[in-house]
Amino acid sequence: MHKVLLFIGGLLIAINTLGQSDTSRIVLPSNLPTVTLSESEFEGSSSSNEISGLLQSSRDIFVSTAGFNFGSVRYRMRGLDSENTHVLINGIMMNDNETGRASWSSWGGLNDAVRNTEVNNMVSASDWAFGGIGGVTNILTRASSYRKTASVSYAASNRSYNNRIMFLYATGLQDNGWSITLSGSRRWAQEGYVPGTFYDAWAYFASVEKKINSRHSIGFIGFAAPTKRAYSGVSVQEAYDLSGDNFYNSNWGYQNGEVRNARVSNYHQPMFQLSHYWTPSEKTKIQTTAYYWFGRGGATALDWTEANDPRPDYYRNLPSYYLSNSDLVNYEKYTNLWQNNEAFRQINWDHFYFANSDQLTTIDNANGSGTPYQGNKSKYVVEDRRMDKNQKGLTINLQHQLNAAARISGGLMATISKTRHHKRMVDLLGGDFWLDIDKYADQESMTITDVSQNDLLHPNKIVREGDVYGYDYLANVNNARLWSQMEYKFSKLEVYAAAELNYTSFWRTGKMQNGRFPDHSYGDSEKNNFLNGAGKLGVTYAFNGRNYLVANGAYLHRAPNFRDSYISPRTRDFAVDGLESEKVMAGDISYVLRAPNIKARATLYHTQVHDGLWVRSYYHEDLNNFINYIMKDVDQITQGVELGIEANLSPTFSAHAIFGKSMNIYTNRPVVTISVDNDAALLAENRIVYLKNYYVGGAPQTIASAGLRYNSPKYWFAGLTGNYFADAYLEPNPDNHTAESLSAYKEGDVRIDQVLDQPKLDPGFTLDFFGGKSWMIDGHYVAVNVSVNNLLNNKDMIIWGYEQLRTDLSDPGRFPEKYSYGYGTTYYVSLTFRL
Repeated sequence: MHKVLLFIGGLLIAINTLGQSDTSRIVLPSNLPTVTLSESEFEGSSSSNEISGLLQSSRDIFVSTAGFNFGSVRYRMRGLDSENTHVLINGIMMNDNETGRASWSSWGGLNDAVRNTEVNNMVSASDWAFGGIGGVTNILTRASSYRKTASVSYAASNRSYNNRIMFLYATGLQDNGWSITLSGSRRWAQEGYVPGTFYDAWAYFASVEKKINSRHSIGFIGFAAPTKRAYSGVSVQEAYDLSGDNFYNSNWGYQNGEVRNARVSNYHQPMFQLSHYWTPSEKTKIQTTAYYWFGRGGATALDWTEANDPRPDYYRNLPSYYLSNSDLVNYEKYTNLWQNNEAFRQINWDHFYFANSDQLTTIDNANGSGTPYQGNKSKYVVEDRRMDKNQKGLTINLQHQLNAAARISGGLMATISKTRHHKRMVDLLGGDFWLDIDKYADQESMTITDVSQNDLLHPNKIVREGDVYGYDYLANVNNARLWSQMEYKFSKLEVYAAAELNYTSFWRTGKMQNGRFPDHSYGDSEKNNFLNGAGKLGVTYAFNGRNYLVANGAYLHRAPNFRDSYISPRTRDFAVDGLESEKVMAGDISYVLRAPNIKARATLYHTQVHDGLWVRSYYHEDLNNFINYIMKDVDQITQGVELGIEANLSPTFSAHAIFGKSMNIYTNRPVVTISVDNDAALLAENRIVYLKNYYVGGAPQTIASAGLRYNSPKYWFAGLTGNYFADAYLEPNPDNHTAESLSAYKEGDVRIDQVLDQPKLDPGFTLDFFGGKSWMIDGHYVAVNVSVNNLLNNKDMIIWGYEQLRTDLSDPGRFPEKYSYGYGTTYYVSLTFRL
């Protein structure tokens, strides 16, 4: 823990470097450098020095505004990925065991049922988990915690979905000891904001509890959000310009006059919880919960063999490809097609059926039976890339008040997870079968060999619709967390300290014997075991009843995620060489003001992450194969300032403003290993990547927001908010930042800057409106709420993008960046009726 204290002590020095980092870039291979406010709240006052739960007593204005207003531009609080925030429902961890990230869509559409939360922001004390450096959110869904109510609402929107119907019914705690809460919803759109997309989502929730006596209760909770939705695409700027639409979507086309999208996600993963709530005494609460989480997940995609890439915005289908080859005839031809032929820039489903109808093929030794099979072999198909969850676990949570000044909390979290990754055939698109061989393997042979087989246990497998093929393996992840926390209050000082012991074990279980790796693809792999610890400490000092100083620090070791730990889990069980735990240090210091009509917070923070993993896969056209790019020993820091203020200007007017400025950069030179899916030989090993002082991309590092709200005594409100974001960089392509890549250029070559410069997105601004009105009609509550985002209808804001990993050093512009634009004006209107 002494590291944490020293770390916090040096925080202010580190913050002084904000915005002054060394931005040197490599130039030559030989010279590579290193809240709704009421009238009563307005008139209230406080003279108490009580500081327990200071930042949780009301929603922190910076966190709530940044999370809501800048979510669409992928703003990351303090530069942290979502894996750093632990999300719980009734004390059960909802972060995925493979990726570490929580998917809020798993309970989407259950807004009323999951409204009651306990939020502990960033490094802070929490009753429910040790948490990550992004904090802990526990959604309270115990049946007896809901008051008696019944409500139904309808919403209309022009965003991802157009309609939503939702209901909530709760009995509250009845005299017979039973309490029941039920909720459900449906959200749908035949077409969302982006052409070619649709949305079809349901949700259901049930929480039932029986109070046995004053000390014991038993509760059951079950919920899920089955959802099917069509994806929009991300494309190059050339495609947006040629189509004249910044929301061009390459994933769809017409089939028999009906819109059909090739990329459709389909998730239905229910969770069931059984809990025992025990109150041995007035000072002690113990909750024990066993749970089961299971179901299907995945998304469809096009696949093809012995055919050209059918995607409309494939680079060979763009005019620039022909211009770079000085083919002016085809340049003009493709420019005309893109600009004047809508069908050309969409998926040609009719072509797939036509191509698949005339491919009569005989397969010898079909299914390893020794007999041939004849039929039309599909050249184009639709596959479903599945990730089916099967997870169970046990959580024990203890909260005990030792005395008036001290309390302890802690618990155990244990999970066993087996996620099945595989492909299923969705649609043969008019063909009779698909042959389950690797189209990239053994490319020099004219015959089908063992090396080509995706599964030697079922050679020459004839794949029909619904069949599993391609790859099939289990991602086994077992995890146990033992944590404890101590809090102590003095008259003007509150201190907490927490620690966690974390054990993680993961391995791969292959269901197919791959022909390229017959000894390393079937059965259980070696287990990767990690025993880690973590600690955190926080102090809050009250100068008086209004002014506080808060400091927090944490030091964590955490195991690498399964998803990042294998070179190519689809084909083999080779783990990244030298896997080690990631090290994280985080600290912050804040001044907090809680006056009668003004609340404010100013925070300086600094976070370091060491020994991270960065794993990606992409298609390499020259090698005609998929490439696995594994970058390890990745270090980064993020440091900055957060300012937030909200004030009651009068009993009816309130205002808020926030500002966030961060610097999130890579701080070392990681090493990379590059491999091919179908070959055990490495293309590169421990190649140095010169990323030091480049920005971590993917999110704005500067945000600001200010708003004004009017609350009428006649039960209506209205407000305006302006939001500004800037300093968003694209994630750099690591392979462009190696001596090996730059050796292709001579000194002074203009392409060097083109390869090394990190693209930066333009700043953006939105103006948003919100308002509402409520009535009491015959004793029933009725409310209308309206929000309109981007009132200025700016459709030219790029909110996200990335550099393609595919590159052509002789022509760096051949594979340009891909971008995603923010929506123009959107609205959301809801009507709620409550008994």
